[in-house]
Amino acid sequence: MGYYLRNRLIQSAVVILLIIVGNFILLNAVPGDLVDVLAGRGGDMDAELMASLRKRFGLDDPLLVRLFDYVRNVLTGDLGYSWPHSQPVLDVVLQRLPATTLLVLLSVILSVFVGTLTGVLAARHAHRPVDVILSMIVLACYATPIFLTALGLMLVFSVQLGWFPLAGLTTAGAQGNLIDTALDMARHLVLPVVSLSLFYIAIYARLARASMLQVMTQDYVRTARAKGLSEVRVILGHALRNALLPVVTMAGLQITELFGGAILTETIFGLPGVGRLAYDAVFARNFPLLLGILIVCSFIIVIVNLLVDLIYMKLDPRVELTK
Repeated sequence: MGYYLRNRLIQSAVVILLIIVGNFILLNAVPGDLVDVLAGRGGDMDAELMASLRKRFGLDDPLLVRLFDYVRNVLTGDLGYSWPHSQPVLDVVLQRLPATTLLVLLSVILSVFVGTLTGVLAARHAHRPVDVILSMIVLACYATPIFLTALGLMLVFSVQLGWFPLAGLTTAGAQGNLIDTALDMARHLVLPVVSLSLFYIAIYARLARASMLQVMTQDYVRTARAKGLSEVRVILGHALRNALLPVVTMAGLQITELFGGAILTETIFGLPGVGRLAYDAVFARNFPLLLGILIVCSFIIVIVNLLVDLIYMKLDPRVELTK
C-alpha cells in the first residue's frame, strides 16, 4: 500500500509539473498580453508606458526565464497576482472554488445514483417493456448536448413556469438564517445540477445495465439464487458490488470532464464559480489567473483519480496495490 501510494504521488507530481509547463508555454504563445488589454481599456496609453508596464510585470523577459520563475513561485504556493482583481491568484480561485465544487459533487452524486439505479432496473427487466422504455429515455439524454439541456430547462422551469431562479447562486439581497440560505442555494442549483447530470446519467445507466447483465450470469450469482435468496438480496448483496466497478472508473473520468463542463454551465446560469472565472479570464487575457485555475483544477483532478483507484481496489481485492 505504501509503495503504491508513493509511486502514485510521484507520478501525480510529474503530471502536474507537465501541466504547468505545457499550459504556460501554450498561453504565452497566444498574441497579446495583459498590457495590451489595459491599453485597450485606457485608450491613450503610449508605447513608453506600455514598455514600462511589461518590464514591471516581467513580460519582456525570455520565455524560459519566466517559466523557471513561475514554476519556482508555484512550488512556494505563489500562483501569481491577478491585477484586474487586485488580489493574489490563489485567493481569487479559492473564493470561487466552493461553488464549482458543490456543482460538480452534486452532479456526480445525482448521476451515479440515478444512472446506476436505472441501469440495474433495466437489467432486472431486460428485453421487456420497462427495459425498452428506459433505454429510449437514456438514449435521448445521451444524445442531447449539455448546453441545449441547460437552455431548455431554463426556458421551461425558470422563464415559463417560474419554479426556479433564472441565474445566480443565491438571491441578491436575501437575508435569513443558515437553513434559509441553504434552501435558497439549493433552488438555484437544481437546474445547473440536472443539466450537467442528465448526460452522465445516461452513461452510467448503460454501463450499469451491461455490467449487471454480465454479472448476473456468473456462478456465484447462480449459487446465491440456488440457496433460495430473494432477487433483491441477490442483486444488492452479490451482483451489485462487482457491477459497480466500471461505474467507479467512470466517476473519476466524470469529475475531470465536469470541471470543463462547468465553464459552459456556470456561464449560462450565471454561477460565480471557477468555470465562469476561467471564461472571463480568457477574454481579459488574464493569463496568471487562467494558469492558476488550471493548476488548482489539475491538482484536484489528480487527487480525485487517486481516490478512485483506491476505491476500485477496495471493491475488487484481486487488484494488486504493489503493481
